[in-house]
Amino acid sequence: MAATPRLKVHNPSGEYIASCKHYEDAACLAASYGIGAVIRHADLSNAKSVIWREGGEKISAGESYDQAAEIMRDRVEAAFAKPAA
Repeated sequence: MAATPRLKVHNPSGEYIASCKHYEDAACLAASYGIGAVIRHADLSNAKSVIWREGGEKISAGESYDQAAEIMRDRVEAAFAKPAA
């Protein structure tokens, strides 16, 4: 059985819209909902769960799904990284 997708897309009103397995798919949805759309990662604490906020980033997800996906991946990796001892 497949794992539950960890990326959660919310529209600008904050309503949960979809779960995605791939960052690029989540970026596409955020771009189509426009400014205020949010992507959260389900495995992160609530304070760190927002990994993308459309309209609050250097680029729009619609400019490049791949670049938006890379930014989100980097944020998730950083959130899960263990602090140096």
